[in-house]
Amino acid sequence: MIGLMLAFTITLLLGGLFNPVGAEVQQGAKVARIGYLGGHSADSYVREAFLQGLRELGYVEGRNVVFEFRFPEGKLARYPALAAELVALKVDVIVAAGTPAALAAKQATRTLPIVFASAPDPVESGLVTSLARPGGNVTETSNLTPELAGKWVELLKHAVPRVRQVAVLWQPGALGKRTEEDMRKQMEVAGRALEVQLRFFETQGPADFDGAFLEMTRARVSALIVLPGPMFFGERGRLVDLAARKRLPTVYPWKDFVDAGGFMAYGPNISDLFARRRLRG
Repeated sequence: MIGLMLAFTITLLLGGLFNPVGAEVQQGAKVARIGYLGGHSADSYVREAFLQGLRELGYVEGRNVVFEFRFPEGKLARYPALAAELVALKVDVIVAAGTPAALAAKQATRTLPIVFASAPDPVESGLVTSLARPGGNVTETSNLTPELAGKWVELLKHAVPRVRQVAVLWQPGALGKRTEEDMRKQMEVAGRALEVQLRFFETQGPADFDGAFLEMTRARVSALIVLPGPMFFGERGRLVDLAARKRLPTVYPWKDFVDAGGFMAYGPNISDLFARRRLRG
């Protein structure tokens, strides 16, 4: 149902450029062009959830709407160039999957409508002025991930009561500096209350995974928390496998990791978020 809301609001944003299937297509009518700045091309089911929301209102690719998909494949440095490509293609609206994509799109254009999906803290990240009145050309809803960070520590402690040393895997820049700082504070507060020591392990890309897990072994951690990030989401199968091989009970930010065989997760349903995106006018 919320996918219908998405397509409806896209129609509002694009000023009626769409021609729903079943309606007579006017000769010469403009086909709307939507730019999609995602995280990882492998996450086809997330993209499909978004497209399905449009199809439910009769908007079909190639008939009344076309898409320009761009994916940095987890490499944060590629976002600005890809966002600039979408602007140069003169898309009518940009859908940005996550904070880095939305920030890159905002830097690339101050006029094209930008709708972000799955951004944890859009106010602190500088995407919008406030949740009630976003302002500018950027809008959408937030899943408020920083509010969940302490809960991951609590859930892990309840699931593994004897845990004392917990590793935290993160990718700098994946969520925005302020959001990452807030999440770390939330986790450290929860850790002190539960007598759990947190050890943070930084990764810039998949090539760093083996080294990070080796360092976790040397640090004698007994459990793991994986922070949100598009690169981690795209590499969730490998992360789950590494955690299992190291026998580390792990809390993940999304259920998709559990679907891939992970121990437990607490957070929003990513595919549902994309199906529910509303491009507000």
